[in-house]
Amino acid sequence: MTIQQLEYILAVDQFRHFARAAEYCRVTQPTLSAMIQKLEDELGVKLFDRTVQPVCPTAIGEKVISQARIILAQAAQVKEIISEEKQTLTGVFRLGVLPTIAPYLLPRFFPQLMEKYPELDIRVTEMKTQDIQQALHSGDIDAGIIANKLEDSFLTEETLFYEQFYGYVSRKEPLSKHDVIRTSDITGERLWLLDEGHCFRDQLIRFCQIEAVKVSQMAYHLGSMETFMRMVESGKGITFIPELAVAQLSEEQNELVRPFAIPRPTRQIVLVTSKDFIRYSLLNVLKEEIQAAVPKDMLSLQSVQYLL
Repeated sequence: MTIQQLEYILAVDQFRHFARAAEYCRVTQPTLSAMIQKLEDELGVKLFDRTVQPVCPTAIGEKVISQARIILAQAAQVKEIISEEKQTLTGVFRLGVLPTIAPYLLPRFFPQLMEKYPELDIRVTEMKTQDIQQALHSGDIDAGIIANKLEDSFLTEETLFYEQFYGYVSRKEPLSKHDVIRTSDITGERLWLLDEGHCFRDQLIRFCQIEAVKVSQMAYHLGSMETFMRMVESGKGITFIPELAVAQLSEEQNELVRPFAIPRPTRQIVLVTSKDFIRYSLLNVLKEEIQAAVPKDMLSLQSVQYLL
């Protein structure tokens, strides 16, 4: 049994397809299949049911795969211990980021970070909060950037900054005549929101005390924040955007932005890792680069803000 074989069975479990798993592992499919077959022969069991599509683990395969994750995570920690001891910023670092954070935060620090530390391979994946939490538990990512703390005993969480929400209002909406938005002015039927499962949506529905989102909006439940902004610009409805998104707007687009009345709804942007994470030198550099890239007044919660 080898580390490489364990990596192969995890890849097949992830993709449920031998060819895609081989591509991910950067080997030929015959090589990957032969190595998995060799492991099965050694163990005397079948790890995957190849008679179904997509392929799936057998009952005993599930148990072996679960143990393989633990073994590979512990093997990776050996290298991480050495890297941390030398305080070298090299190797692969897997980062999960919320889709409502990534487009606005990453351009502020990521290019500079890569230029400063060219031997560091940061692989970013956009993921919802629940997926980030799961991936941290399974060891599929090293860290996550989320909105608000999870209070998960398996995880360590550290605040990066605080970010206000703003309204983005069509010129055809009555709200466009207001200088600020009050929650009593908002009704679900004119509001473009992300689909359920996005904490961005859930936080604002609670803050605005919206009982339900109208059926007319459900056709757009798979939309992105950028899609909804284009809808607003074309003359229909309102949506919500985070503070860092405002900085990317043109002068014309900024005319559609409206702040909330005090107290202003605000989210806490958090860097989260598992408690057994080792590479704190790398993590501290990441935190410092992010905090240096956002406005200084976002580093603390202001008296006019309301933390969701």
